[in-house]
Parts: sequence; structure tokens; C-alpha cells
Amino acid sequence: MTTETETDTQLITAAEAAQLIAGGALLVDVRSDAGRNSTGAVPGALVVDRGRVDEDFGPESDERLAQVEGTDQKIVVFCGSVNGSGPFARKLELLGYANAVHVDGGFPALRDAGVPTTGPVDAPN
Repeated sequence: MTTETETDTQLITAAEAAQLIAGGALLVDVRSDAGRNSTGAVPGALVVDRGRVDEDFGPESDERLAQVEGTDQKIVVFCGSVNGSGPFARKLELLGYANAVHVDGGFPALRDAGVPTTGPVDAPN
């Protein structure tokens, strides 16, 4: 079930995210390197620094990432939880990305929903 509040960009389930990804949406991973190394990654996801949303996604930015096609692009943002993905997706919305959403449950939910992932890099202690 999707939800949205005044302060939060649309929050979708991992199953809904999987459908958007299969349909060609840009998947954006805003977790830290440590987070990806300890829990795993989604092959093909665009890894970005949460602090560079204006540079990497700004419609007029000279540094805008090549994978970013325009403000009408469907973008699915995930982190380890909504605490990381929500603010990033909200910033995208403020930049004019009307189709930016984020995933309830983050990476663990995507993995559990069957989105292809790779294992952790860090060996357990």
C-alpha cells in the first residue's frame, strides 16, 4: 500500500518497487559504503551520496548524472530504512521530480521481495 504525507514523498512497498524497477525506473541506492558492504547491493542500482542531491540531480546542474534523464523520470530510492530514503526522495520532489518514490523497509525489503541482490562484502566476525 502506498502512503504519502505533507512532509514525505510517496512511500511504496518493495513489491511495488520491484514492478517499477522491472518497468525501467531508475533505482537509486543512498546507503553508505559501509551499509552496502555489510548487507549487500542491488546490481544496476545507481549509488549516490545523499549530500549531493542538488549536484547529481539538479535539472540545471552541470554535474547532473548521465543516468538522470529528466524530471519526469520514474525514480525509486532506497536506503537501509525510510529515514535515509525519505529525505532524499523529498529533495528530489522539491527539485521537480514528480515520480520519485522511496521503499518502505529499504534494502532488506527489496531483497525479501525477490529483487536481485549480491551478498555482503564484509565477512561476519
